[in-house]
Amino acid sequence: MTQHIAFIGLGSNLGASGEQLRQALTNIAALPETNLLAQSSLYRSAPIGFLGQPDFVNTVAKISTRLTPQVLLAALLQIEQHYGRERTFHNAPRTLDLDVLLYDDLQLQEHGLTIPHPLMHLRAFVLLPLLEMAPGCMIPGIGSAKLAMRDCQDQDLEKLLT
Repeated sequence: MTQHIAFIGLGSNLGASGEQLRQALTNIAALPETNLLAQSSLYRSAPIGFLGQPDFVNTVAKISTRLTPQVLLAALLQIEQHYGRERTFHNAPRTLDLDVLLYDDLQLQEHGLTIPHPLMHLRAFVLLPLLEMAPGCMIPGIGSAKLAMRDCQDQDLEKLLT
């Protein structure tokens, strides 16, 4: 079976966010037929959409996996549930948010799963950590992540010391 490279976005703004992200990275690394290859620094960002909530802490993980995108997403959703993720409304505060950002050069759109993640090229909290690990990253159907980051310069990010 083929080994695939995927990038996973992780975010949290409820509870001990930094610790929850570190533990979630351990959970991702423990998925069957999956290896954690790298992780970006942690970044603090202001909420987007629903503004009346705490700042987020975000990171991006690079993994190799033999899991299909659908099985990977199902496993990530189980990890979210383990950390008490509740989906009360769109852009609600969350203990843990895990998103499949990229999966090889795949472009996929089906119920519940779109790859590349449909908003990733508009979010500095995704692009900056992604570029930290993959400076030449290309987003299928969009283009250079570095060029996309230019359109996100108005979004404040703070790199956290870990």
